[in-house]
Parts: sequence; structure tokens; C-alpha cells
Amino acid sequence: MFDSSLLMYIFALLGGVLAGIINTLAGSGSLVTLPILVALGLPAPLANGTNRVGIVLQSVVGLATMRRTQQLNLSGSPWYVVPAVCGAGAGAWVASTLDAQTMNGVIFAAMIAMLGLILLDPKKWLREQSKDGAARPPWWLVLVFVGIGFYGGFLQAGVGVMLLVGLVMGAGFSLRHANGIKLLIALGFTSLALIVFASKGLVDWRLGALMAVGQSI
Repeated sequence: MFDSSLLMYIFALLGGVLAGIINTLAGSGSLVTLPILVALGLPAPLANGTNRVGIVLQSVVGLATMRRTQQLNLSGSPWYVVPAVCGAGAGAWVASTLDAQTMNGVIFAAMIAMLGLILLDPKKWLREQSKDGAARPPWWLVLVFVGIGFYGGFLQAGVGVMLLVGLVMGAGFSLRHANGIKLLIALGFTSLALIVFASKGLVDWRLGALMAVGQSI
């Protein structure tokens, strides 16, 4: 028989691979990794923090891969990266103060809400051409990205879909253009959130690193 801890690590690695594919192509890989981490016995606040380790590394690998294949276009990204990162710091701090029972309820509610969001017709997101990426967005769209950043720092699950909706349906980027900017935003606000959670002792670096390997693949 396999040792239970070995099975746990194999499960975490395979879950990371699946989440990495989902996150790079579209988003919502945390809808896979968060339940896995909770199922492996981590309290919800610890799972929420640990989940960020893989996302940071996977975002770096995703950006590098898109750049190597000449699919990376980050024009106009500062207008969306900066407000999202600002919101994420506050979101991560709020999440780090919640108890396990409350966080379990939040994760369950997010799973249901994100399932509804990803069932929206994806054809609505597709655009053959991007708008002028350097154009200044309207003020309300900047506030939307502050809110998305807050949610991303708070929980992360499904935030990739939110970013794509904002970048494609709000800002008018093509899906390919938006995917690169989405990865850059995720790298920025997840790095900040990871620092916040680590400072509170809410990161299991061993499981996080294992999932990170899977996600980077």
C-alpha cells in the first residue's frame, strides 16, 4: 500500500497540473486547487494562503511561455495592473483575519458563484482585434479592477474569469491580448497577497511548492 502522505503529495501535484492548464488558457484554476488543499486537511485560511504559491510561479511560467512564442502583448497593462494590486493588499489582509468556519462558508459561496460565471457564453468574450491598448480607461473601469484585485487578494478562486470579463468585455481587448495582461495582473497581486499571508503564518510551503511545480508544468 502507498503511504497516505505520498498519496496526498501525488494528489496535490496532479491537481496543480490541471489548475495550471486552466489558469493559463482561461482562468479559475483555484476552483480546483482550493478544494484539493481543504480536502488534504488544511484549514480554509491556511489553504487560501498556500494556494498563492503555485499561482505566483505558474504566472511567471505562463508569461515566459507566451513571450517565447511571441503571443505576449502587455500594451495598456499599467492601467489595470496598478489598481488591481492596490485592491489585493486590502483583500488579503481582510482574508487573513477570518476564522476557519467563516472562510469555509466564503469558499463554498465562491464555488457556486464562479460556476455560474464560467457558464456564461464564452463567445461574448471573443474579439478579433484589440482596441488601442495605451488608451486611458474610464474611471469606473479602474474602480472595477480595484474591486477585482480586492477579491483576488481575498480569495483568488475564479478571479481569472473576472479579469478576462473586465479586460475583454470592459476594456475591449482581444482574448489573446487579455490573457497576457491577466497573467501579469495575477502575478502582481498574488505576490503581494502571498507576502501578507506568509507574514500571518498562513502558508504551507511544502504543499504550496508541490502544487507550484504542477502548475508551472
